[in-house]
Amino acid sequence: MTHSAPTSILFVCAGNICRSPLAEGVMGEVLKQRRIDHVLIDSAGTNGYHTGEEPDDRSIRVAARHGLDISAQRCRQLIAADFTRFDLILGMDHYNMRMIGQRQPANASARVGLLTDIAEGRPVEIPDPYYGQIGDFEEVYRMILASSNALADQFWRDAAIKGQASSTT
Repeated sequence: MTHSAPTSILFVCAGNICRSPLAEGVMGEVLKQRRIDHVLIDSAGTNGYHTGEEPDDRSIRVAARHGLDISAQRCRQLIAADFTRFDLILGMDHYNMRMIGQRQPANASARVGLLTDIAEGRPVEIPDPYYGQIGDFEEVYRMILASSNALADQFWRDAAIKGQASSTT
């Protein structure tokens, strides 16, 4: 089934402090590089333990190593209105998907799915690096970058081609 390009994407993990803030920052940069500026990108957590806090310091450091500043993001919890505000809601792992499903209201209009499955057609979980080391955050970054590029290729391939310099004049 072919889906139209979303105008809004919400990335969701458990606490909105590690994976989903990285995904928000990475996807924003991928779209910026393709000169796509009409897509709302946000992130949320299935729990509210960290509401109002900035992302995990390790996520901020890994993002900074790759030229991204996610330090201004603030954690928030997934709410019912997100299911009508966003076109696409993407979870990071199967647990997140179960929690998203439990919160999904009857009037939901958003397409909901696992990030890697929607982006790359393979249902691979993006592991929670919270209890890991900085290398685990780097691996999560790489996985999110691959999925973000695949998602952009899927929905905005023509925009990427138009944004490239032409060798013919």
